[in-house]
Amino acid sequence: MASTTTLTAHGAPVFYDNGDHHPQQGTLLGFWLYLMSDCLLFALLFAGYAVLGRSYAAGPSGADLFDLPLVAVNTALLLLSSITYGFAMIGMQHGKKKHLLVWLGITGLLGLGFLSLELYEFAHLIHEGAGPQRSAFLSSFFTLVGTHGLHVTFGVVWLVTLMFQVGKLGLTHENKRRLVCLSMFWHFLDVVWIGVFTFVYLMGVLQ
Repeated sequence: MASTTTLTAHGAPVFYDNGDHHPQQGTLLGFWLYLMSDCLLFALLFAGYAVLGRSYAAGPSGADLFDLPLVAVNTALLLLSSITYGFAMIGMQHGKKKHLLVWLGITGLLGLGFLSLELYEFAHLIHEGAGPQRSAFLSSFFTLVGTHGLHVTFGVVWLVTLMFQVGKLGLTHENKRRLVCLSMFWHFLDVVWIGVFTFVYLMGVLQ
């Protein structure tokens, strides 16, 4: 097999691929493609809920189960975290590392608050005998809302990891790119949650 490198007079390898042909925004393009695939995933989950959302199997409906004030507080936490992440990005653009880390920390706390209320809601429903095995409605509900919660969990883990990386390495080009990708992911989750809040909770209570 032909080698892709040659050797200098001192025996050091010379590589012809220096990376110049790679696109400058290749990572962001790839991440956009990932988000589009996630859109398809949630579209399928929303479609499944639309089909199964009224199959109560003689059990409770959304109007019987959903605590709308609690969900509204949870929604406010997640939407507020989107604003705080925006403040973090402003700090990044101005090269203010401490400003960035403070707002990332607040964003992470709001995300954890959202997850805590969601876990409380799940535990309460299961305690009331309204677990995912009770009906097709509840199976589709737990799948849709739980998948979103799992994404938020990954987002919080990613956020904490980036805080450590920025704290150790500073605002390098790579860290800035990662922060931009996480920003797109976090705002995407907010948009999806607005759909969940409207389509699942509000319409469920109105029924």
